[in-house]
Amino acid sequence: MHFSQIKGHQETKALLINSVRQNHVAHAQLFLGQEGSANLAMALAYATYINCEDRQADDSCGTCNSCVKMNKLVHPDFNFVMPVTSTKSVTKDVLSQKFLTEWREFVLANPYQGLNEWMQHIGAENKQGNISKEESRQLVKLVSLKAFEGDYKIVLIWLPELMHPFAANALLKLLEEPPAKTLFLLVSQSAEKLLATITSRTQIVQVRAFTENEVISYLQEKHGLDDTAAYQVAQLAEGSLNAATKLTSQVSSDYFTFFTDWMRNCYSYKFDKVVDFSEEFQKLGRENQKNFLLYALNLFRKVMLYGVDPSLIAYLPSNELDFVQKFSKLITQNNADKLTQELNEAHYHIERNANPKMVFVDSSIQIAQYLRNAN
Repeated sequence: MHFSQIKGHQETKALLINSVRQNHVAHAQLFLGQEGSANLAMALAYATYINCEDRQADDSCGTCNSCVKMNKLVHPDFNFVMPVTSTKSVTKDVLSQKFLTEWREFVLANPYQGLNEWMQHIGAENKQGNISKEESRQLVKLVSLKAFEGDYKIVLIWLPELMHPFAANALLKLLEEPPAKTLFLLVSQSAEKLLATITSRTQIVQVRAFTENEVISYLQEKHGLDDTAAYQVAQLAEGSLNAATKLTSQVSSDYFTFFTDWMRNCYSYKFDKVVDFSEEFQKLGRENQKNFLLYALNLFRKVMLYGVDPSLIAYLPSNELDFVQKFSKLITQNNADKLTQELNEAHYHIERNANPKMVFVDSSIQIAQYLRNAN
């Protein structure tokens, strides 16, 4: 993995690169970010840069012997610990080492996936993955060895918050008395679930969520989505490339056009049209129905922000901007909360398998009243 393969995050990349160039590499670092963020990808790119034999000003070279091996995740000085569980193929001595082939496939395919995807990938069925106490013995043995080829022996621990208490305490001991030239990279989504003593012994690298523009760019390059589809998916993904990837197969309609037509009919009290729309809403399917309502909530939020201060909206396509400008005149302090609550309740009922036509029509009647009684 190279820094250039990660969308945006220039500030974090610069921080990590400078730490290497200035020889200020902390022995234990915690890459903290939400699921679907660049925390794992950033740790991989950082490890590649550290052991690169011909470092460039802003990235690893990508062609040296170390980079070639790192890009395939087969470098002898790059080791992994991740949550695992017994499967049909691994029934005893369940350790990360036995899942390295699957791990390489998983990460190389998409470094933005989460625990659920990993469990599915190894065939865990309904079992919960964790980093067992037996893993700690393997970890101690691993770091006792010197680096074979690179400057550092690197141990990347994915989701350390899932460590068995025994394993967590073993890791703490290693962090307190770190072996020479050994670097621990912890990639976490929930630092609050880690031992406070572990967190205090790491240098924290905060990895923010992806911006909407970064998600759009990723979807266009990796999934070939057009501008409209990529933008609508980005509205729902909330900065997660894992969520965005899943949504590419779920978002199959033009949510914006559907939403604007719906609001116009509600405001005009054209309930015959609303009933027709309820038929279309039902045809979307439950996942698309939920996604549409989330999109509607997101657009409502932008309308409300625009009404407060247009500069609070970083970017809107021209067609959405025109709608938001006009629609913001109908959203006031008197109805904003009610409209938001109505959409949240509609989403709640759809999620619990309520009749979508009934939910849609009922919500439409309520929304129509709120829009007409804005003042």
